[in-house]
Amino acid sequence: MLLHLASHNAKKLQELQRLLQGAGITGIELVSSADLLGYPEPTEDGRTFADNALIKARAGAKATGVTTIADDSGIAVDELNGMPGVLSARWNGTHGDDEANNALLLAQLADVPASRRGAQFVSVCAVVTPEGEEWIEKGVWNGRVVKKAVGSGGFGYDPLFIPAEEDERVQDLDERPKTAAELTPEEKDAISHRRRALTALLPVLQELADRAVADGSTVTAAPDSPLTVEVPAETASGDSDDNVLATLQSLNAKPATTPVDRSGNA
Repeated sequence: MLLHLASHNAKKLQELQRLLQGAGITGIELVSSADLLGYPEPTEDGRTFADNALIKARAGAKATGVTTIADDSGIAVDELNGMPGVLSARWNGTHGDDEANNALLLAQLADVPASRRGAQFVSVCAVVTPEGEEWIEKGVWNGRVVKKAVGSGGFGYDPLFIPAEEDERVQDLDERPKTAAELTPEEKDAISHRRRALTALLPVLQELADRAVADGSTVTAAPDSPLTVEVPAETASGDSDDNVLATLQSLNAKPATTPVDRSGNA
């Protein structure tokens, strides 16, 4: 089954790939929005993480004609009444500027004592099929905001966030807790907010992959080779001219085995 991740974030794609592999989920080939030439980004104007996750997943399934998974996530700081929240990625006014977002949040909490620096990473993940089936799950990761950024791993607010699990781990040890940016990918995957939301959706993804196999659609991809999707002739129909994405038009309309360019040009 071809699964579209509605995101241009390469680290989110890697995170999902690791989770699927670690859980033993089979029959799924991932493609992200970054792989798709001319992908029409929807406007994320929801008031909640769930609103935005569904906006992205629904738009992705409609535009591509394949099952789409989307995540909306951010940090909710107790002292700021849950903000930045859904505005996390553009807290400083520019979308995706992690350094500026972190600097602004630290400035806003400059005089806040440690006892009032509680925060949560929140992730809501949605899966939507072209037929309109929908599933949604939420994951929360409790912790606190430090007074200065530490660590170079991860992304977003990871350098500012100490997970509650880290505070518990070092309680009787002579060492400081790690920020999320200092955790290895495997350590982060085991306890993160996104992992919790995605884990709840794994049975759904495996069921959809099994259904695709039963329907006769298979996905294969050799290492460093174009993705190949085989669509059974009896289920393929229609002309693809109206589909927005040329790379996925052929997948949905042609009975022949058709490659999708994973080189970064599409």
